[in-house]
This record gives sequence, structure tokens and C-alpha cells, in this order.
Amino acid sequence: MDFNTFSATQIRIARPTDHFKQVIEFYEQGIGLKRLTEFTGHKGYTGVILGLPGAAYHLEFTTHTSGSPCPAPTKDNLLVFYIPEKTEINKITKRLKDMGYSQVAPENGYWKEKGVTIEDPDGWRVVFMNTKGI
Repeated sequence: MDFNTFSATQIRIARPTDHFKQVIEFYEQGIGLKRLTEFTGHKGYTGVILGLPGAAYHLEFTTHTSGSPCPAPTKDNLLVFYIPEKTEINKITKRLKDMGYSQVAPENGYWKEKGVTIEDPDGWRVVFMNTKGI
């Protein structure tokens, strides 16, 4: 099978939130992502871009002066972090628990086998999977 390919230098997942401060704390202080940049005044938008230093993929969270309604999707729309070291997952989940975020049951039982699922302040689910990934 022949697939067309293309070249991209970065991948960013961008999402609005009505809980801007709490979402930043969840991903930055709870998970441990680094603040790569932030912006204000972009046609009413304020945002922050978080990620792993040196990685070509980032998360962007925005808020708008007139609100950013963003209901959470289904319980099986996930952001998955593949973390081979269980001790790292334990550190992250403890920090998040100390911040008030506890483990939730995943919709798909596959994620329970080697993962921990936690909802962020908007109800989006994050899985910390104890494998190397693909």
C-alpha cells in the first residue's frame, strides 16, 4: 500500500478553556510540563503553550475575553502520556491527588491494565500509561 507522506516541524494540540488558571496548574505543576511561551491580546485571546523541552509537540490552552465554552468530549477522548518508569507515574499522580485530582475509571478497560486516568479541570481525560509506547 502506498501512503503519501509530508514533512512537519511541529505538532500542537490547541484547546479553549473556561478554567484557564486551573488547567495551567494541572498540566504545569501537576504533570510537570514546561511553559514554552504565552501570549495575550491576540484578537481577545490569551494563551499558554506547554510541552517537554526540545520536543516538537505541544499543548496550547486559550481563553477569550467573551468566554471559551468548551464542554468535555466523551470519556474516551484521551491525551495519553507513555511513561516507562512507574515511579514517574506515581510522582505525577501523587502531585495531582494533592491538588485534588483523583484517578477515574477509564471508559475503555485497556487503559486500566497499565495506566492511570485522571480528569483535568475541564473534564478532559489524561492517561499515564506505564509502557514505552509504540
